[in-house]
Amino acid sequence: MSERLLEVKHLQTSFFTDSGEVKAVNDISFNLDAGKVLGIVGESGSGKSVSAYSVMQILDYPGRIKGGSILLKGKDLTTFTSKEMEDIRGERISIIFQDPMTSLNPVFTIGNQIRESILLHTDRNKEEANKRAIELLDLVGINEPARRVKQYPYELSGGMRQRVMIAMALACEPDILIADEPTTALDVTIQGQILELIQDLQQEMGMAVIMITHDLGVIASMCDEIIVMYAGTICERGSADDIFYNPHHEYTKGLIRSIPTLRKEDERLVPIPGSPVDLLNMPPGCAFAARCPQAMEICLEERPGEIVVGPGHSAACWMNVKRFMEMSDPTRSVGATARKES
Repeated sequence: MSERLLEVKHLQTSFFTDSGEVKAVNDISFNLDAGKVLGIVGESGSGKSVSAYSVMQILDYPGRIKGGSILLKGKDLTTFTSKEMEDIRGERISIIFQDPMTSLNPVFTIGNQIRESILLHTDRNKEEANKRAIELLDLVGINEPARRVKQYPYELSGGMRQRVMIAMALACEPDILIADEPTTALDVTIQGQILELIQDLQQEMGMAVIMITHDLGVIASMCDEIIVMYAGTICERGSADDIFYNPHHEYTKGLIRSIPTLRKEDERLVPIPGSPVDLLNMPPGCAFAARCPQAMEICLEERPGEIVVGPGHSAACWMNVKRFMEMSDPTRSVGATARKES
């Protein structure tokens, strides 16, 4: 049985603005075991990155954790001081930020930025840290690493900068690596190389990975478990096979229909209708109800809990309750009949 590294329990993270409270993460829970890959998927504004930043305790003002716990090997990170978290970041948990073009400091060399983390978290001297930086650049597939450590970010391509970000994240061999949209702004060929690199390094180093993305197709083959988020809540969770071949939430189904494939000439891409919900004015019911063609009256009035639909597979959708009730008694229904698409 794998060691439990991370337990996030009923996490609530909000941004307190002049206009009101934005509930960016609204009562989510998940676990991460050693050597496993967890995928967190959802469109922009769903709370994916804020969940990761909450774990790392790097939320910008006016954001703060409102409730819940984040247990790293049993120790609650929400109770740690800023100084204690400095020892955790980089050494125990590292993050690859989503934009390599802006995440690197333009006025420092590549080597300087990698050495900083090594010198901060290990007892290596500057010469040893420089040697380790060169080894890391070689590990992530950058050619001529001894020359690259002396270069500045503007001298590297987007793909090479992303590899540098990965090298920085791996500098202290963390237990958990968070990859926040690691292929943003990269072309398709380079995207594949970066994802393959992360997967190879994860298997080689045995670390756990949280892969955050808006594209289900990107992580289909590399995740042990996938969590689908919408409006700060978890819609569905399960294995890749569960999510792709047996989805039980209408939002998940919409994401899958939105994935470009080699369709027939007369078959069009089906987007999810409508716009994301306003997090300042959350509805009392399911956050996805206004965009869901299958929504019932109860969907608009009451928020559904996660319903177990299979081993390790659950979904927060009233349609599952309706389905189970109809299976046991065909004359029963939940709420009202599903409303037709407008």
